[in-house]
Amino acid sequence: MTREPDESKSRYLRYLEVVTGSLDEKKRYRQYKARIKRLPENYRIAVEALERYLMHFGPVDGAGAMEMYEDLADLFEQSVSDGTPIRDLFGDDPVEFVEAFVQNYPAGQYRARERARFTNAVARAAGEEDGTV
Repeated sequence: MTREPDESKSRYLRYLEVVTGSLDEKKRYRQYKARIKRLPENYRIAVEALERYLMHFGPVDGAGAMEMYEDLADLFEQSVSDGTPIRDLFGDDPVEFVEAFVQNYPAGQYRARERARFTNAVARAAGEEDGTV
């Protein structure tokens, strides 16, 4: 799509973001990935495994996700700087670590809505008329 000279940039960018998603979020994600790429290999492997887990079980979406991933990069960069071994960072149970980590971030709107819908459906099925638990 070409832009007419008199068309405002903000209007063009708004249209583009409707089609492709937030350009700022894409920029933040690329910056995050560049930070992770600079980590030593063993830390990078751990972060990439954690990312995969969060993609499936993480509680956030959109801007909340980027905040979480940026904090994750901060945590690992600081761990590298301090010389913290990976096992000391994750502890004996990596799942326990990641579950504690994600508790710091609110559930994404979609997941929160679906959790509420599920909870209300179970309450209705249990005979609780108003659907609240």
